[in-house]
Parts: sequence; structure tokens; C-alpha cells
Amino acid sequence: MKIAIGSDHGGIHLKNHIKAYLEGKGYEVIDHGTYTEDSCDYPDFAKKVCDDITSGTSGAEKGILVCGTGIGISMAANKCKGIRAAVVADVFSAKMAAEHNNANVICMGERTTGIGIAEMMVDIFLATPFAGGRHQRRIDKIMALEK
Repeated sequence: MKIAIGSDHGGIHLKNHIKAYLEGKGYEVIDHGTYTEDSCDYPDFAKKVCDDITSGTSGAEKGILVCGTGIGISMAANKCKGIRAAVVADVFSAKMAAEHNNANVICMGERTTGIGIAEMMVDIFLATPFAGGRHQRRIDKIMALEK
């Protein structure tokens, strides 16, 4: 599975850690930046990751976005057509984002999330299949809001 990843300056350290962690597990990671600690704007990186997922050009199936809290970058990601981004701060939320909400992007905050929890959230998000069933009806309604 290919994973698209991105962050602003407030999430660069956690993004870099998650990237190395995933590569160590054999995932192909497409890093959309940022690559420095210079101040930058999280919507730019949310768009790059989300466009990668929805365009299908790279083959990225899911995305991970990091900013200071995960909130701003998730708001930007959810403005992108075809994206269901969830801010996650614990393992249960990461699991439910995949299982019930069919999220294709998770967002987290470097200033609010420890490395160990981040690794566990990424693992459970990527390993958990969408349950479908009654949840599909709800996802269809969410996606209809884009029209």
C-alpha cells in the first residue's frame, strides 16, 4: 500500500518520524512536504496529499497529515472533494475512522500526540477495513454533501 504524507512546519518532526516508521514496515511513502522548519501554510500540504489520493496518479490509497494540533490541516483536507479526513488523538478514534467512517486520511498534531501513540494510530488506521453495511449509507450521505 502506498501512503501519501504531509505536514506544515508545526508537524514536520512527527511527519518525518511516521514516514521512517512506515518505510521500516515496508510501505511506500510519498512525502509531499514540508521539508524544512520554515513557517508555511498547512492548507498547501493538505491539498497536495489529498490531490494525490483522489487523482490516483501515484497509487496512494490513504494519507496522513500532521500540523500542530491536527485540526487546521483536517479542516483543509475535508474541503477537498473525495476526502474523508479524521482528526485522531487515540487508537480507538483511529480504528473507528477506518471501520465506521471509511476515512481515507487521518490527521494528528505534533504538539498533542506522542510518538508511540502516533505509531499505534497509524498501524490501526491502515490495518482496519471499512465495515460497510449501515455505515456505507452514512458515507454516501456525507459524500452527497459535496454535490
